[in-house]
Amino acid sequence: MRCPYCNSDAIRVIDSRPSDEQNAIRRRRHCEECDRRFTTYETIESAPLIVIKKDRSREPYSRDKILSGLIRSCHKRPISMSQIDAIIDTIENNLYNTMKKEVDSAYIGELVMEQLKQLDQVAYVRFASIYREFKDINTFMDELNKMITEE
Repeated sequence: MRCPYCNSDAIRVIDSRPSDEQNAIRRRRHCEECDRRFTTYETIESAPLIVIKKDRSREPYSRDKILSGLIRSCHKRPISMSQIDAIIDTIENNLYNTMKKEVDSAYIGELVMEQLKQLDQVAYVRFASIYREFKDINTFMDELNKMITEE
């Protein structure tokens, strides 16, 4: 570790604790050379996860893609960014706990819908209408009727 200010390697850790999200270690460091302090976050480096898309092509997993879909689905809904981040964290934990190197995009979509259904039914229907490619109003109504009968 080198100081980001003076590039010295005379660094010591003065505080260490889990981050607020519990997915990293937050370390407060002090440079003995320039006497400045800075914070670092340490996370476990995980193997890359590959997503198999509907057309059978493959691409690296991207948290941003899930985030973008969730933000669109939750637009003008009483859902905070911390709730959206929590959904993505849950989905990622589930994905990485499968211990698979490749995952179908369909599986990820189902995980997203499962989480949204518990959080907000309107956001769930918005996401499902895009994800499941509702072709007409009847398909849309079928999904709504399923939700009503489940309650």
